[in-house]
Amino acid sequence: MNLRYRICLLLFLSGNMFLTTAAFGQAQAYSGVVESMLRFQENCAVCHGENLEGAAQGTPLRGELNHGESMAEIIASISSGYEASGMPNWRDIFSPIQIRGIAMYVLEARANVDYVTSNFDMPVSIPAGELESELHNFRLETVASNLNPLPYSIAPLPDGRLLLTEKTQGVTIIGTDGEQSQLIAGTPRVYDDIYRNDLRLDIERGMGWMFDIVLHPNYEENGWIYLQFTDRCEDCNDISREQDRPVSMNKLVRGKIEEGEWIEEETIWQADREHYSTSNDVAAGGRVAFDNAGHVFFSVGEKTQQANSRGIQDLSTPWGKIHRINDDGSIPQDNPFANRDEVYRSIYTYGHRSPQGLEFDPRSGELWGTEHGPRGGDEVNRLLPGRNYGWPLYSLGIKYDGTPVDYGRDLGIAFELSDIEQPIVDLTPSPAVSSFIISSSDQFPKWRGDFLVGSLKARTLFRFDIENNVLVNRETLVEGLGRIRDIETGEDGNIYLLLENNSGGRILRLVPAD
Repeated sequence: MNLRYRICLLLFLSGNMFLTTAAFGQAQAYSGVVESMLRFQENCAVCHGENLEGAAQGTPLRGELNHGESMAEIIASISSGYEASGMPNWRDIFSPIQIRGIAMYVLEARANVDYVTSNFDMPVSIPAGELESELHNFRLETVASNLNPLPYSIAPLPDGRLLLTEKTQGVTIIGTDGEQSQLIAGTPRVYDDIYRNDLRLDIERGMGWMFDIVLHPNYEENGWIYLQFTDRCEDCNDISREQDRPVSMNKLVRGKIEEGEWIEEETIWQADREHYSTSNDVAAGGRVAFDNAGHVFFSVGEKTQQANSRGIQDLSTPWGKIHRINDDGSIPQDNPFANRDEVYRSIYTYGHRSPQGLEFDPRSGELWGTEHGPRGGDEVNRLLPGRNYGWPLYSLGIKYDGTPVDYGRDLGIAFELSDIEQPIVDLTPSPAVSSFIISSSDQFPKWRGDFLVGSLKARTLFRFDIENNVLVNRETLVEGLGRIRDIETGEDGNIYLLLENNSGGRILRLVPAD
């Protein structure tokens, strides 16, 4: 019996004095994950091995699978069995939900993904030498290290330096020599009162964080820099007064940096104070992107109390939305809800859970985004104006207890599946997809137009070849690297990765091998 199995068995079956309240709370929250693991170990491991390595009477479940590797194909294999090869059917033993949970566990184990840890404390491992991929070989170089453990965004400057945001610190500049400047004075205030809760002990939480930093497309002429952060206040709305706690909400500003100071700040977008919440900033979104027509897009995640999650489907709230405004903060007249009263007229798309990346493709003129699902169901989405992306009504993932996502029933919201925009790429199991770029680098010409997508929990950099809105190829470029929080292309065409880790953040540069 392996150590991970023993720990999960103890967490799930024991509620005694040997377990802390926090650990038992975590076991309860992820009971479906643990139950799936236990069912596999008790019923399937005798043939397929505790770690899917196979056994004398059964085949391994790693590598290529004889009967298909998708969720649907694995569910079919478990349900129907293969009598000729000695594989029994389990449809009369387990319920469809239980079979789906076992299939999800198999997929998670094959991808080395679990929900016990987010790998925030896992040592960063940077491979040395030349790395091979299908189209380009490359190397990884360290640009800067020993950063704050919670960085969020980098923005390459024309002169080769990098703007950097750190969630609990603010804005600094990384020089071409890798040295980090002092904090830029005068940027919006951020807070460093970090905590961890009982449900996910290794995820840092807080409120009042700095998020994305992006240069205006005409930065060299106008000097504008855009910052998204969560504006925090106390005694500023009813919920803050009722709970005697601070509240916060995403806010977008622009300003300029001169001689180490943030100047000429202008508020570009701010939510009504009544929509500020006590929710932490982990799922607050926070990304910003420009198109080529003077519009700025920004994401706001499910930054609301659980009781108000129906607000993600409500156009009169800012939560769970991608917003679109002109670069001066005014509302474009062709926004999908620009002519409606009692709504946020900045809304471009809605029904988002935890948006992580946001990019505009100048070739197609379309906006793309990545976001986290629950257990499975991470997404790469083509973001079409006015469309509903489903949360919390529907997901290709499942709840952590193993049951389907059906919060719409509890919230009293009826919908048709045809009204939900489906992802172009479904990432199940969830690698905790993060930021991405649509590559335009001359240094890597064969990747041009491909999506380079980072992940947090899986610590992996993927390449997706998407043609005519269909995924035609998926390649892992680097795996087990570190939690990739941001990806950007520099003026030199090299690709920069921003890693977060409890021992310190760092910036890497991906360069051609030759």
